[in-house]
Amino acid sequence: MKATLHKAETRGHANHGWLNSYHSFSFANYYDPERENFGVLRVLNDDEVSAGMGFGMHGHSNMEIISIPLEGDLAHQDSMGNKAVIKSGDIQVMSAGTGVQHSEKNKNADSKVKFLQIWVIPNKVNVEPRYDQITLKAADMHNRFHQILSPNADDAGVWIHQNAWFHLGDFDTDRALTHRLKDMSNGLYVFVLEGKCTIGDITLGRRDGLGIEHTENVDFEIQPQTRLLLMEVPMSN
Repeated sequence: MKATLHKAETRGHANHGWLNSYHSFSFANYYDPERENFGVLRVLNDDEVSAGMGFGMHGHSNMEIISIPLEGDLAHQDSMGNKAVIKSGDIQVMSAGTGVQHSEKNKNADSKVKFLQIWVIPNKVNVEPRYDQITLKAADMHNRFHQILSPNADDAGVWIHQNAWFHLGDFDTDRALTHRLKDMSNGLYVFVLEGKCTIGDITLGRRDGLGIEHTENVDFEIQPQTRLLLMEVPMSN
């Protein structure tokens, strides 16, 4: 097993006043040649947007974009005619494909919104743009890893144009779990939203990330009050 550790404090950081963002991988003005991506996982941004502020209408193409709200309400609008609000417990996906314009703004004028912005390089280009969002059930993620994303529209969670699977788990007690990858040629990127866990001899804390390659199973020792996001992705496209 090969493991690449990204401690929270080593992430790129940009504070624009209205936007406070931490980058696990190279993004915008933050560039680290050793941290351009983890396989097809290209962007993992930990964003905090001030009250009433947000990203104005802008364009993307040929990228799978996943948003996971952590706190507050995020208002979405796009050139496909979609208008929606997502909040903690929801997951949003947009296949940019041939091109789409969208905005993401803090719906509330009196509180911050916090969310993860994740980009995955697709395995199909120039597809018809697509938008979807779902609300997750807290019980499904209680003390277990629950699938929230896959390559299959008929499977649990949202789907994207890539051989990738995401799982989310909320733990309130000690747990020893083994997670088996769906595709043995993929890698797994573990991101600690809250709490602490141990994988092998590596202990991860809040907002730490660990990229794992060349293994079929990953063993976790998870402490109480821990929330984990697992992102299984191809290591090449």
